[in-house]
Amino acid sequence: MSKLSGTRRRPLRVNLTAPVRTTGEHTFTHEGGLAHVRDAESELFLLAATNMAGEDTFYERARDRDARFVALVHHVTATNPAFVAGLAPYLRTTLLMRSASVVMAAEYVAAGGASGRAVVDGVLQRADEPAELLGYWLTTHGRNVPMAVKRGVADAARRLYTERAALRYDGLSRQVRMADVVELAHPHPGDDRQSALFRWLLDRRHHDDAVAGADRLPVLAAAEALEVVPTEHRRTVLRERGPAALAQAGFSWERLSGWLPGGMDAEAWAAVIPSMGVMALLRNLRNFDEAGIDDVTVDEVIAKISDPDQVAKARLFPYQLWAAYKHAPSDDWKRALGRTLDVTVANIPRLDRTLVVIDTSSSMTAPVSGRSTLSRVEVAAVMATATAKRSSDVDIVIFGDGNRRLPDLAGTSVLGGVATVVDLVGSVGHATFGHTAIARHFDPKRHQRVVIFTDDQQHDSGRARLDHVPLIYTFDLAGYRPSALPAGARGRYTLGGFTDATFTIMKVLEEGRNADWPFMVGDQVLMR
Repeated sequence: MSKLSGTRRRPLRVNLTAPVRTTGEHTFTHEGGLAHVRDAESELFLLAATNMAGEDTFYERARDRDARFVALVHHVTATNPAFVAGLAPYLRTTLLMRSASVVMAAEYVAAGGASGRAVVDGVLQRADEPAELLGYWLTTHGRNVPMAVKRGVADAARRLYTERAALRYDGLSRQVRMADVVELAHPHPGDDRQSALFRWLLDRRHHDDAVAGADRLPVLAAAEALEVVPTEHRRTVLRERGPAALAQAGFSWERLSGWLPGGMDAEAWAAVIPSMGVMALLRNLRNFDEAGIDDVTVDEVIAKISDPDQVAKARLFPYQLWAAYKHAPSDDWKRALGRTLDVTVANIPRLDRTLVVIDTSSSMTAPVSGRSTLSRVEVAAVMATATAKRSSDVDIVIFGDGNRRLPDLAGTSVLGGVATVVDLVGSVGHATFGHTAIARHFDPKRHQRVVIFTDDQQHDSGRARLDHVPLIYTFDLAGYRPSALPAGARGRYTLGGFTDATFTIMKVLEEGRNADWPFMVGDQVLMR
């Protein structure tokens, strides 16, 4: 990998500008330290990049956080609509934030944003999302659905609704189903086959006797044929017809597990693994071991979860690899996951001579979302350790009340390094004295920059002197309102998000160029 600016051969530039900016107005962090107010665009971006809609966080209740998010969308739509129009699809397709992007698109329309149809269509990337956005609108704004929402949802439904999508996402328990989208948004079918699918969805929604014709809907017809196989004959059918029958019927592993009497065994897993995506494979590594799949099937799984093209298609969060690693009992899986992580952090630039600082305070031990067992400190540890391992002459420091520098992790995999960090959570206390840690461990003779992974709510901001540190990147992993440092210029830059895409702006800065929002060119939305 070519080295960027800040190496021994090229001087470090700190007189650059970056998009997340503070205004010069002062306030206080949630921990009482001196803080800086961000401009509205910056606050919206950081909140959107970290916000699991409807989720409590350490310092904010879900209701307050969601209300702040909606208010920011409306405010920025009124003052800078192109920003929201560009951010919403970027949030979904690049930063991989589903719920926040759906809410943003809906509220952009509610706030009167132009080209709402395209914005709505742009955030809907999975077949369950048109119903999710429509459900959000009906719950929040009532049954008067604007044409921009209807047409955007219709465009997405036309693009996303297939037989296989219907089998996977049109669950009977969903409040808003695919048929409701068809009835309310009136998508124009792309061809005769999709027209037949729409009719089948409507029949299934309102009647008990919907039947898919094999001539128009062969996948649904094949699935219906398997569903009527008597329970006692299903394992025989699986054995005789094998993976081809499952693929023809669009059977996912979840559907197969419910269809087979007694659930999944090695034979069943071997039949369905060829059709499983990387994420589904990662979530089932322990199940594979417990079922005792054979070596050939193990090799098939490893090949897929470490294949760069397959991994790129899966659009994984780096921390999801840690979750799989943490629960994987087999060393074979752990070695493969290490290779997979290397693919998911490809955007991290080489940053030699860097002090990497990880916030292990109490607020960072809160889970990323209500449905996750992973904490923000685990996310921080993954991103921080990957940053360190891709460079040389890097020191890693953790902090709470106190702080400590970790031993050299040379020879340790990124995921092994994460395990080391996670095991030390609590060892330096639970308060948030991050600036003290930076001031203590930054050595101008050894380091050129600091990269800190934190929720940015410092106890000691404004008290610890950082004048000797020329360059600090703050990775904000929570999106709270105040910033513990000024941001946007003079060597103080803030980034946000859980994917390696957050490093894009850092790359630009390290190359000695000013950075702007990656989804904007001037005041125009950058079309990708």
